[in-house]
Amino acid sequence: MADEELTHLDEAGHARMVDVGGKPVSRRHAVATAVVRMSPGTARRLLDGDLPKGDALAVARLAGIQAAKRTPELIPLCHHVALAGVAVDLDVDAEAGQVAVRAAVEAADRTGVEMEALVAASTAALTVYDMVKAVERGVVVEQVALEEKTGGARGDWRRQEA
Repeated sequence: MADEELTHLDEAGHARMVDVGGKPVSRRHAVATAVVRMSPGTARRLLDGDLPKGDALAVARLAGIQAAKRTPELIPLCHHVALAGVAVDLDVDAEAGQVAVRAAVEAADRTGVEMEALVAASTAALTVYDMVKAVERGVVVEQVALEEKTGGARGDWRRQEA
C-alpha cells in the first residue's frame, strides 16, 4: 500500500482524524451482527424473561442503540455522525443456545456508519452476557462482523458467504 493511501496518518506518520468536510452528504446504511452462545437452559430463561437482572433483551436492545450514538467516544478516530435511525434486533434460539444480534444504522452524512453498527452489535451482545452471567459464566460472544454497507464514494458492499 502506498503512503498516500494511508488516510489516517499525517506526514510524520502520526494518527489523525480524516477531514471529511469536502465530501458530499449522502445516505449511509450499515448492518453488523454478533452471536452470543450459551447453554440451551440459559437461552430459555433469557427468552422467558426469567433472569435475576430482568428483561435482558430489552436492556440489550437499548444498550446497542445507545452505543451506536456514542461510538465516537469509544473509537478515537471516528467522526460524529448525525444518526437518522438505529435498530437492534435479538433473535434467541433457545434450542441451539444462541442469540443472533443484528444492528442496522442509518444516516445522511459525509462518512459511513459501519463503526456505529459494529459497536451497537458488540455492545448489545456484551449486554446479553452481563444480563445472563449470574446464571451462566461460560457464555461466549463471537462472530462480530459487518454484513453490509451502502452509500459513500466506495459504494455498496455485502459480506459474501464462504
